[in-house]
Amino acid sequence: MRGWKRIFCIIAVMLLPLFFTVSSQARPVILTVAKGFGVSLYASGLDDAKQLALGPEGTLFVSSGSSGRIIALSDDNHDGRVDRRYVIDRNLDWPQAMAFADGNLYVAQGRNILAYRKIEQRLRRPPRPQVVFRDLPLSSAQVAMSMAFSPDGQLYLAVGAGCNVCLPQAPLGSILALDLQQSEIRQVATGVRQVLGMDWSPQDNLLWFADDSREWMGDNLPADEINRLDIAGSHFGFPFIHGRSTLEPMFNRPAALNVSAPVYELPAHVSPAGVHFYRGQAFPPAYQQQLFVAEHGSDNRSSKVGYQLVMLTLAQNQVVKRSTIVSFLDGGFPVARPFAIITAPDGAMYISDDMKGNIYRLFYRAAENEQQESK
Repeated sequence: MRGWKRIFCIIAVMLLPLFFTVSSQARPVILTVAKGFGVSLYASGLDDAKQLALGPEGTLFVSSGSSGRIIALSDDNHDGRVDRRYVIDRNLDWPQAMAFADGNLYVAQGRNILAYRKIEQRLRRPPRPQVVFRDLPLSSAQVAMSMAFSPDGQLYLAVGAGCNVCLPQAPLGSILALDLQQSEIRQVATGVRQVLGMDWSPQDNLLWFADDSREWMGDNLPADEINRLDIAGSHFGFPFIHGRSTLEPMFNRPAALNVSAPVYELPAHVSPAGVHFYRGQAFPPAYQQQLFVAEHGSDNRSSKVGYQLVMLTLAQNQVVKRSTIVSFLDGGFPVARPFAIITAPDGAMYISDDMKGNIYRLFYRAAENEQQESK
């Protein structure tokens, strides 16, 4: 584990400190975690670890934009630590969007979608990827993207606007549904700026996603957004309106434009990235099937906000509470930037950190103790 001398995992009992010793020279890093939870270092040395995808055999796939690598991590003895790592591909052009389905790993690469077939059976000698969707109609292949498979098997691709504030050329600033069999595209949502994570509710299969609002309107404006796609084709406001009520001074909202307002407003500049409904059983019932959000953290603000994993408690399809589960701010100093989140096979949760190239594992103490006693 490059750069880590050793790691101490101490269970927090409210929102109390969790101490990590990063090296023999550096002072301990302090995280805060919710009552009953613990955090351990699952893997390190992963460049700028961004998107995550999980295979049915428990292999965790991690993308790195800066190095162009796709790395597979395997916990062979199921002890919560990586035993083997494999380089699936290298020298790709910013492979930020990934998804897994039917034994195959899918990666957005430039204007194409690649598939690594039956990859979990071929980790030692990864196959050459197949191009399964060609020539996405993008004016730029360098915009922020994320993707995920819907419950009905379609591949959803979120494409960023590629600007702070502008009138993006379609399909920039939208969410697309790709039919890989027919090579067809549907635009299911427009008026978004930068969607780095999306997931479907286990209750009703509606799509939820976070949108990172524009910068340079002050410390407290505009709100970042949590959205739900109730009607295909909905417009979510960008660039005319941010959050529920912040009008954009550079562009007038068309009078006939019907905007779908956010389900919930996050504080300005927390920069939401990954969103994920927790589907495991290891966390207490109050955490199950709730929406977790990785707040990547502020760049352009006088004091730091975000840099944490939060849970949004839902009731009747509305957000009623936002709770910090893990904070990566140590006295106002960020020690990690959470990017993507996914439920592990044992019910823990993986969190990628694109600042230090780590994967953290969030677990619940009682469940962890029960698993150890059963071994």
